[in-house]
Amino acid sequence: MSWVANVMLSVDPEDRRNAEAFSGWLDEECPRREPGMGSGGCGNLRPITDANNQWGGHKNPECEVYAGALNHADLTAVVKHFGSLAWHHPNAVQLFVMDQEESFFRVWMIRDGALRQYAPSSPDEEDDEFWPATGS
Repeated sequence: MSWVANVMLSVDPEDRRNAEAFSGWLDEECPRREPGMGSGGCGNLRPITDANNQWGGHKNPECEVYAGALNHADLTAVVKHFGSLAWHHPNAVQLFVMDQEESFFRVWMIRDGALRQYAPSSPDEEDDEFWPATGS
């Protein structure tokens, strides 16, 4: 049985090598979410902004984005490793993580020398009762 986490990484073009190193760590060393599940990584990230990938619109994207579906990844370790890399432009890197059974991405960024979750930490998936907003 699988446990899939969707992950996207946005970086400055000068951090392409760091993104590739992060993907290699995911593929070869990423710990699993449960002890005893073995080792050898949980997947990798591929660039989705290459010239071969067509986005909607009439222009090419002006960012570097990588994406992958990780299996049984220890997401705490993934986020921690992301924050430990020596990014050339740390204010430009963003890590988007959506674990299985979650319905939206959690966004991690580096600000003021610290790794922070920016959006959203709350509400959670069960808070749909507030939509549509009352009075609209």
